[in-house]
Amino acid sequence: MTGTSPHPDSRSHPVWRGVLVATALPLHDDLSVDFDGFADHCRWLVENGCDGVVPNGSLGEYQVLTDEERARVVETAVAAIGGDKVMPGVSAYGSAEATRWARQAKEAGCAAVMLLPPNSYRADERSVRAHYAAVAEVGIDIVAYNNPHDTKVDLTPELLAELHAAGLIKGVKEFSGDPRRIYQIQELAPELDVLIGADDVLLELAVAGAKGWISGYPNALPKSTVELYHAAVKGDLATAVPLYRQLHALHRWDSKVEFVQAIKLSMDIVGRRGGPVRPPRVPLLPEQEKAVREATEKVVALGLS
Repeated sequence: MTGTSPHPDSRSHPVWRGVLVATALPLHDDLSVDFDGFADHCRWLVENGCDGVVPNGSLGEYQVLTDEERARVVETAVAAIGGDKVMPGVSAYGSAEATRWARQAKEAGCAAVMLLPPNSYRADERSVRAHYAAVAEVGIDIVAYNNPHDTKVDLTPELLAELHAAGLIKGVKEFSGDPRRIYQIQELAPELDVLIGADDVLLELAVAGAKGWISGYPNALPKSTVELYHAAVKGDLATAVPLYRQLHALHRWDSKVEFVQAIKLSMDIVGRRGGPVRPPRVPLLPEQEKAVREATEKVVALGLS
């Protein structure tokens, strides 16, 4: 491991509280990873008010990285901003592989990890419990990731409460898109931290008491995104609602199939290195690119960054 970072126990609050950026991974034109650019990007995000990063999520294209690249992404983020600000995704098809990535994150000095349920098949609840129990054996805090759209496995409020009561998870990135769920989760597991999982439901979940936001669009617009989050959680709707309206046309892309391409394009437009995507993802269609470009240029013209 390169660089140093505070021991996770030295944190004044858990790493997942606040605005964590689901980092896009800059690629060179030959599709190799721009690790120097990624380190710079992590530093830039923190300098612009973000509380930390979540590398090796879907936005980071972890599924198409080699093992060496995936490990180096984590080590690069830790060296750039410190492990107390890094919560990598450790999702994998099998529990053994997810456990290995959780162990790698712990050894690299990360404060916590984010973990999908088993996603190679539609797992039943017994399999989900066994999966989280296996990874929890590593001894690092786990934030579950509920994304029933892509995994076909729904971490229901009842199941989340079971996992939390068993000491297997500390929080959940809620990406069901249903803003009503947070209330049931809070009723069943009051101590479980609910994190906003999609950019286009930020306001609804923030005012309901979410403890953090794993967000995609800070990759391009960190300052305005952070301002929106803090206004929303404080209940400052006079600030939050107009800003939310201004950003929502972009934030909706975070819940679309083409979210990686859209966010990387916005990064390129504002002068950050987004770059291409790896197959099987393909470039945006002309009409999609036009929509993202116009929405990005509109918010930039409004002075948002």
